[in-house]
Amino acid sequence: MSDSDEKFPPEKNFPAGYVPPKVWTWEVPSGGEFASINRPVAGPTHEKELPVGKHPLQLYSLATPNGVKVTIMLEELLAAGHADAEYDAWLIRIGEGEQFGSGFVKVNPNSKIPAMLDRAPKGGGEPIRIFESGSILLYLAEKFGAFLPADIRRRTEALNWLFWQMGSAPYLGGGFGHFYTYAPMKIEYAINRYAMEVKRQMDVLDRHLAQNEFMAGSEYTIADMAIWPWYGRLSLNESYPNAGEFLSTHEYTHVVRWAKQIGARPAVKRGAMVNKTSGDPATQLRERHDASDFEMKTQDKLSQQ
Repeated sequence: MSDSDEKFPPEKNFPAGYVPPKVWTWEVPSGGEFASINRPVAGPTHEKELPVGKHPLQLYSLATPNGVKVTIMLEELLAAGHADAEYDAWLIRIGEGEQFGSGFVKVNPNSKIPAMLDRAPKGGGEPIRIFESGSILLYLAEKFGAFLPADIRRRTEALNWLFWQMGSAPYLGGGFGHFYTYAPMKIEYAINRYAMEVKRQMDVLDRHLAQNEFMAGSEYTIADMAIWPWYGRLSLNESYPNAGEFLSTHEYTHVVRWAKQIGARPAVKRGAMVNKTSGDPATQLRERHDASDFEMKTQDKLSQQ
């Protein structure tokens, strides 16, 4: 018996008797709701060009928390009077592998939503591709001079929390969310491990928001837009089914206050509708090409035509 076997007896592993091989090979899909789209290699699986609309900003996305960050930012920019922030939002169905099309991979070699093309960048020239939701938020904030303070201290505080979200949310989504909701079996160790970490993260937010109206202080910024779709919705029990109850998120009263305040903003409500494919059809705007689409082209109205 090896030292490893003494420390971790195979009969106590899950499944019982499992021993990791010396070299991992991709033989069996990992299981769970998204098993069919997970693979250990990058690059396109098929040729497919991306559609292009009339606006300079072309967004290719889905209304996951990461996608919602960007559509909230775009709607907030428009609400603030930045007419050049008009955009086309195209739906990328990740469950059908559309993120592995050749056109999408050119915009984001990591094959994750959201991804964006700016066809009218500052200074002119060729279109600029932007991928990773945090990078898109920062790019838009700098392009339009909005929702990111100019003062070095306040700007840095906003970026502190933006990058906190980028580093922390994988524990919530890929960790807790996966094992609590999507994994093909319930694994007590995994759920306990990630539930503990998410509750720690919620406590970090709650302590900070006890002293601050918004994440960067008194000013609403891209940090709030990044954190709200993940942790704000979780605090209101609006993310993974029953996760708020399971994690007792109502106890984080300052996060709940902040989450309700952000969620009441009209631009946030609109942004949460874009590229949405589930839930109430009246809240689903699967593609967005004009501001009038919120009134004319939600899924309930399209189904009546």
